[in-house]
Amino acid sequence: MKAKVLMFPITLTPAAGSGMKVTQLDCLCLILLHLLHTAGSEKFEVLGPTDSIVAVAGDDIILPCYLKPNISAEDMTVDWLNLDFLDSRVFRYQNHRIIREDQILFYSGRTSLYEEELWRGNTSLKLTRVQGTDEGRYKCLIQSKSWYDDFTVQVLVKAVGSKPVVSIEGHREGGMGLLCESEGWHPEPELVWLDSKGVHLSAGLPETHRDLDGFYTVKRHVIVQETDTNRFTCRVQQSRINEKMETEIHLPSELFDYATPLRMAFIVLCCLGAVTVIGLSLAVYCIRNKKDVLTRKLDDLWDQNYELCEQKYYLTENRDVLRKEKEILTSQLDFETIRRHEVDVTLDPDTAHCKLILSDDGKQVRHGELDQVLSDNGKRFTNWSCVLGNVGFSGKFYYEVKVEGKTEWTLGVVIQSINRNERSRPIPYNGYWTVELKDGEYTAHADSPVTFTPREEPQKVGVFVDYEKRQVSFYNVEDRSHIYSFTDCSFTEKLYPFFNPGDSDSISLVVCPVDATD
Repeated sequence: MKAKVLMFPITLTPAAGSGMKVTQLDCLCLILLHLLHTAGSEKFEVLGPTDSIVAVAGDDIILPCYLKPNISAEDMTVDWLNLDFLDSRVFRYQNHRIIREDQILFYSGRTSLYEEELWRGNTSLKLTRVQGTDEGRYKCLIQSKSWYDDFTVQVLVKAVGSKPVVSIEGHREGGMGLLCESEGWHPEPELVWLDSKGVHLSAGLPETHRDLDGFYTVKRHVIVQETDTNRFTCRVQQSRINEKMETEIHLPSELFDYATPLRMAFIVLCCLGAVTVIGLSLAVYCIRNKKDVLTRKLDDLWDQNYELCEQKYYLTENRDVLRKEKEILTSQLDFETIRRHEVDVTLDPDTAHCKLILSDDGKQVRHGELDQVLSDNGKRFTNWSCVLGNVGFSGKFYYEVKVEGKTEWTLGVVIQSINRNERSRPIPYNGYWTVELKDGEYTAHADSPVTFTPREEPQKVGVFVDYEKRQVSFYNVEDRSHIYSFTDCSFTEKLYPFFNPGDSDSISLVVCPVDATD
């Protein structure tokens, strides 16, 4: 039931001397009429469009939503939610004002109601400067004190990208290399290469990138061979929005009559050889007795040239190796400097979720199967299987955690004032700076999640904070390599070490002392 019908007694008192007799049946009828009127006055329907709304990127759109009958929504709560997000709040109107807390960040400043229309039940949402990430299912939820109803509408975003740009990459093995690129599309487009007859060419895999606003950039390489026309077309198309754009390129035949650097060097050497042979012939003709000397000198020159080329090749290789060794050595020296800022971290049992099991020394934590009976002290996590360190830090500090054998974990730092009773997203905006392993994938929980692949699977993770530089960094202790860094962080409180051992295994996270011999 969506409604609550309120019942209260009705007393009928006939006027003195009127002689009117009120029967029980009359009272019952009046009470039923009053209840029907009361219940009907509380009920309403939330209506909107039945078809999807197609929005053009960059435009403003209106998501229609209204009450039937057209009663006032001024004293009601109006919620607009994006059902495709964990934190789904797009807009809220409550108690005659707009509530901006818990709003999805990228909707800030782009949503509004027609407040002057609320009195007649118009709760439509205006969304400005549509972007690719706005695509999804939107729910309009209206609540009065005793009734609620909702309506869901699908929003599709359409963005036609730039005209494809074709560039010549130069000669490749088997032909001429071409690159085509186009940006600003939504949904994700398809890029194909065609010959002059419209036949698809065999090309490399398409490379697709999605920016923070949800728009796609696509590019694709192809190697073409000379044809009777030397005309080739790059086509970018999106079937859902029935849009396509093409760019044709014509390659002159002269480009295919190329000489690779080796062949060019060979031709130059042949020309030099021809000049040398002519010169030698003249020299032999003029002074036959110097033939052997000149021949030996020529052979020596060729040998020297060959040796110089070999030396140049080996020097180039050695330079690259030395550069890599220098980078590794510099990284290791920096890492050793960072480890000197070690702090002693002990887990705080007062903050531990009821499913977490801590060691007696406060250095290990794992996930248990049963809920423990623990005191409700106001500091404990109730929705996440997490625990904090017992001391907060500022300045520079570093600690290491053993994760060997685990298939799931989350590590980092948080501010003390995070909400421990709600499962909010663990991002910097909410006071979290964390890195996670889950389902075999590593993720840095930035405001937009960043997935990455470490050079080696870490068995021990180092966490370093430079409070003044506003940085939080993570390291693979075994190979002393950098994993990920949060930069330009906004710190206003002390930071507490954060641990979540996950629930996919029973192996403990272990806070380890920093060992200089690692």
